[in-house]
Amino acid sequence: MTGDDRVLVRIRGASVNALDWHLMRRLPHLISMLLGMLRSRVRGADMAGHVEAVGKNVARFKPGDEVFGVGLGSLSEYATTSEDRLAAKPRNLTFEQAAALPIAGCTALQGLRDKGQVKAGQRVLIYGAGGGVGTFAVQIAKSLGAHVTAVSSAANADLLHSIGADRVIDYSKEDFTKSGQRWDVLFDIGANRSLADCSRVLAQNGKHVFAGAPHGLWALLSRLLKAQLMSRSGSQRIMFMARIRHEDLVTLKELVEGGKLSPVIDRQYSLREVPDAVRYVGARQARGKVVISVN
Repeated sequence: MTGDDRVLVRIRGASVNALDWHLMRRLPHLISMLLGMLRSRVRGADMAGHVEAVGKNVARFKPGDEVFGVGLGSLSEYATTSEDRLAAKPRNLTFEQAAALPIAGCTALQGLRDKGQVKAGQRVLIYGAGGGVGTFAVQIAKSLGAHVTAVSSAANADLLHSIGADRVIDYSKEDFTKSGQRWDVLFDIGANRSLADCSRVLAQNGKHVFAGAPHGLWALLSRLLKAQLMSRSGSQRIMFMARIRHEDLVTLKELVEGGKLSPVIDRQYSLREVPDAVRYVGARQARGKVVISVN
């Protein structure tokens, strides 16, 4: 380990995100540079494990602590990161479950609480609710006191109801943009409907928040560029990519330990099965998160 401000983590669990699939598909170097991913040839970011060593300036953690957070190259046995991107692991989760939290959990938390400014009693629609970000978003919106409508496939209906969705719309049978209903916040993980369609479902002063990594390299590049433009325009359409911060990881930990948030795990793979796990995530069939057990 190098750096007085770094933490070396012995990884026990990791998880796969859509971005890992994009990078395996040879994401253009320009986008990789924008995302800070060229520093590591090993993929992965989400992780949970034991602190192995700390630099002399690290104050929050010591060797032996159980932690979760992000570090480049987490699909491996060790990774280094800064203490600002770690938090103590929730006591009631396994390492694999804890590793499912950081990126997807922070995306849902920041998108709803900070960008959508969800308040108790508001109506929130989660479009693309069956995946990793979506299953966290349903639970976090409920924890904020919202009435939650989830849009997903019929196969996910029971799961989404079980984690708090008040209503589930099967997108194959009902077009939510033509329902005549209005929502205060549209949390859009699907990103495949036109802005005009989505505008019809927003209440007065409603917010349309885009999150997640779209399928396809040019779609991802387009989203990154649009995010920069929208962030400067003051639009009610808000596009963002989550920043992993210690304080938000602590909030996720508290929600988990308070019984308000639980990772939905679709499949668990071993470290040697990482290519299979990434391909499965790339197929866009996962319900919740796909995790890696690092023994």
